[in-house]
Amino acid sequence: MSRLRIFSDTHPDAPLSVHSDHADISSELSKIGVRFEQWEANQPIAPGASQEDVIAAYRGDIERLMNEEGYQAVDVISLKPDHPDRATLRQKFLSEHTHSEDEVRFFVAGAGQFTLHVDGKVYDVLCEQGDLIGVPDGTPHWFDMSESPYFVAIRLFTNKEGWVAQFTGEDIALQFPRMVPHGSAKAA
Repeated sequence: MSRLRIFSDTHPDAPLSVHSDHADISSELSKIGVRFEQWEANQPIAPGASQEDVIAAYRGDIERLMNEEGYQAVDVISLKPDHPDRATLRQKFLSEHTHSEDEVRFFVAGAGQFTLHVDGKVYDVLCEQGDLIGVPDGTPHWFDMSESPYFVAIRLFTNKEGWVAQFTGEDIALQFPRMVPHGSAKAA
C-alpha cells in the first residue's frame, strides 16, 4: 500500500501525520509542488515484457506528461533482488541530493521510497505499483530501493544526459527510516 509519512526534520522518530489514501497523498504532496498520480495500463503487460511493450501500455499518460511538462525522453529501468550491483546502486542515491531537472518515476511493478526534505519537513513517500511521483528540480531528496530491491519503473527526462545527482553534503538521510524489503511485514 502506498504511504506518505510527514516528519519534522528534527524528529525522525515520530511522524506528524501518516496518509495511505491516494487522494490524501496527492493533496499533501501537491502543497510542496510534487506530482503524485495513479496510472493504469491500457493493455496487459506480461512478466519480462520489453521496454517498448511497457511504454506502449502507458502511452496515453506518458504522452500527456510529455506534452504538459516538456519531457523529451522516456525509458524503463528494472531491478531485482539478485542484481549483482544492487548494494552499489542502492548506496548511490541514499544521501540527500538534488537534480537540475525533475525526477519522474512511474512504478509499473514493485516499490521504492522517495524521501523529500522541504521547508523543515521530511516527506517519506512509499511508491508502489501504479504510482507516479514527479519531484521538481532542485528539491532535496533521497531514494531507497531496500536491501532486496524489486521494481520496474518508467522514467521521463527533459535531458537524459543531464540527470545527475548533486549531493547536498547533509547527513539528514541517515536519520530517517530506510525502506524495508518489498512485501516485508515491517513495511507498515
